Amino acid sequence: MTKTILAAATLALLASSAAYAADVYQPEPQPVYVDAPEVAVAEASGWYLRGDLGYSFNKMRGAKFFQGGNETDADFTTASIKDSFWVGGGVGYQINNYLRTDLTFDYMFKSDFKGSTSGECGAGPGIPCTSSDYSAMRAYTLMANAYVDLGTYAYFTPYIGGGIGGSYVKWDKLRNTSCETADPTNCDDTVEHGGKGSWRFAYQLMAGASIDVTCNVKADVGYRFRHTAGGDMFGFSTGSGPGYDKGFYSHSVHAGARYVFGGCETPVAYEPPPELPVYK
Repeated sequence: MTKTILAAATLALLASSAAYAADVYQPEPQPVYVDAPEVAVAEASGWYLRGDLGYSFNKMRGAKFFQGGNETDADFTTASIKDSFWVGGGVGYQINNYLRTDLTFDYMFKSDFKGSTSGECGAGPGIPCTSSDYSAMRAYTLMANAYVDLGTYAYFTPYIGGGIGGSYVKWDKLRNTSCETADPTNCDDTVEHGGKGSWRFAYQLMAGASIDVTCNVKADVGYRFRHTAGGDMFGFSTGSGPGYDKGFYSHSVHAGARYVFGGCETPVAYEPPPELPVYK
């Protein structure tokens, strides 16, 4: 009887242990994740303002004038203009990492002109004379430009570019004094010709590099070649004139800066933070 009771108790204990083990084991539930919210990141506008200061090495292509009493023109024997400073500004748009455009306006400060002509003067018929001619010019230029940025290396972005537009060239009055070539002290009175102004076609080619100073500010240093077409130079006075110049070339170096609107707003890919699994 005792053995029967003991066997029954043992069976009951084993059955309860198996049932408890079945209740304890549970398969691991799958974690539940919540979709990350969409985040809108503002993009840079691409617009920028620029300002530049430069020095221009100018070369005149020559000048002509109409001789008094006939309808033929003659070249100045010599004609040259001095170098000058210029200042400019503009507004532009960065289209992508490699292409940008801008509209610029610049002012070239006074560039002195010195020339001479050969011919007859009041010293007498057939007596050769040489004139000394002095004036000065200024120029206002409006240009539409396009640039190709050649990649960024550390803080530097080299570029090349070109532009087309127009220049308004304004000449001061021309002062002309003719003297006998053999006797420079025997001179006519100085004659003044009124200066002329005119719009001319112009184009330019550029190369340089921009330097990242901050996310909004870029320094700019470069070289520019510009060709300005010829136009009116001075008017008629006392039997001679008018005259016109054949245009000029300018090789200039400049330094400036561009302010980029929204340049600090860099898009960043959204990465959701890790989430702990939620068990149910």
